[in-house]
Amino acid sequence: MRTRLDTLVSAALQQGSAVPAFTCYDFTTALAVVAAAEETGRGAILLVSPSTAATPNGLRLIAALRGLADGAGVPVAVQLDHASDLRVIADAVAAGVDSVLVDGSSLDYEDNIALVRAARGSLDVLAADCAGTEVVIEAELGGLAGNEDRAFGSDAAGNAPAAGTAGLTDSAQVEDFVARTGAQLLAVAVGNVHGKYKGVPELRWDVLQDIAVRTRVPLVLHGASGIPAAELVKAAAMNVGKVNFNTELRTGVLETLEARTAAHRTDGENLQGLLADWDAAARTFAATALVTLAR
Repeated sequence: MRTRLDTLVSAALQQGSAVPAFTCYDFTTALAVVAAAEETGRGAILLVSPSTAATPNGLRLIAALRGLADGAGVPVAVQLDHASDLRVIADAVAAGVDSVLVDGSSLDYEDNIALVRAARGSLDVLAADCAGTEVVIEAELGGLAGNEDRAFGSDAAGNAPAAGTAGLTDSAQVEDFVARTGAQLLAVAVGNVHGKYKGVPELRWDVLQDIAVRTRVPLVLHGASGIPAAELVKAAAMNVGKVNFNTELRTGVLETLEARTAAHRTDGENLQGLLADWDAAARTFAATALVTLAR
């Protein structure tokens, strides 16, 4: 059943757990994620990247994901991830997302606030015109290194960013930022990065704890791929109710396809078999993440 993002996350936090969010570039992966959620009896979040939402086929994918969420046997939310273009945000909402990460983290503090407020204003107008419900807004304070659409960072050597290279969230700004933006969830930077980590991730749990005591809105941890499960399970105790996965999900699918494509070619170009392997790879990863965050 499709569920508001803030409702889904708040309910998980009340149970001492967090909800995993999975970037879905295609419907096959989304089907696997929802199947894993139904098998484990846990809610899940389907994320759509802004690069996907900016295309006609991406908008069709959003509509399909909304239908998938509507028919799911567990709570499922559909969110536009890391968006800063108001036109892309409006189009994605019209297509079916019911929450948006309005990402002004690369901007100056005041400009970040202005972007989130502008998005809220435009979405309120859209909801009024369409007699729709309020769109849930997640905002981001602090900068994460890396690129959420790529497995590696975009530095000249093509290497992944090192853990701890991003700008940490300034906990002293959190109360003001949440009050002025009206964000219902807050993504933070505590040493996490997008993409693959160099070495062992070094999360600043002290910073996260300081942020957690300064706001009542649920917190969000991006760049969870590569963070050990033993570390992730600490998050919910510090008001982290949503954890984003992208890189490890895609890596697992691509490794499976690389290993199995030749066999399915010799088996009469067996696309159904290949799709079954794709589904299994994505479902296994999603199930592991769901169980880990439910601890």
